Amino acid sequence: MAKERLQKVLARAGVASRRGSEQIIAAGRVRVNGKIVSEQGVKVDPHKDKVEVDGRRIVAQRRMVFAANKPRGMVSTFSDPEGRKTLQDLITPEMQGVHAIGRLDFNTSGVMLFTNDGALTQALLKPDSGVPKTYVAKIQGHFDVEELDLLRNGVELDDGYITKKANVFVERTEKNNTWLNITLHEGKNRQIHRMAEALNRRVLRLVRVSFAGIDTSGLPPGRCRPLKARELEKIEKRYVRK
Repeated sequence: MAKERLQKVLARAGVASRRGSEQIIAAGRVRVNGKIVSEQGVKVDPHKDKVEVDGRRIVAQRRMVFAANKPRGMVSTFSDPEGRKTLQDLITPEMQGVHAIGRLDFNTSGVMLFTNDGALTQALLKPDSGVPKTYVAKIQGHFDVEELDLLRNGVELDDGYITKKANVFVERTEKNNTWLNITLHEGKNRQIHRMAEALNRRVLRLVRVSFAGIDTSGLPPGRCRPLKARELEKIEKRYVRK
């Protein structure tokens, strides 16, 4: 296995965030093969080198990253007191120990990512990451040019927040509804629902078709697959190695 930066290994093991791991290293709390390491940029092989923090050995985990196609009618938690389907219903034996990167509403279907890599999760969810999330939304009514421009350039939500620029185009129209393709680079709670409500419209169906460039092509609802090496490399290059 190729060597990795020490702070990345610590973050993946759940010791601290990437920034927090840098502070732990600078404080001289980390030993590699019995020697204190306090400078940044040191690389280690997490499966061969003995890494300790405050005397406790850090056990390397094999990084797992999966894409899942979440169906409608499933909550984005691993348990539910009401007995509804949960993300646990998606987890296969090989995925034990993963967590979800973000969430989707109960009635929203589409791509979700699962991993045991805390550093990757933080990189994809931090507010300024700019990670693209593409949705197809069936929305009540038809849209004129001015309304589409509002969605593209910024619409005021119910709390006064003005959304950032989004890519929006009409996929098709029906008698009483419109299917919009919307790509966001931010992630406010129920954002597309609230954007539609700002224009006095209601979202009737919502599917996330892509997250960080990963889609559900060939992946039936309720199924998962491991990410391919080239997909992981692209995500690392764009959102983690900054």
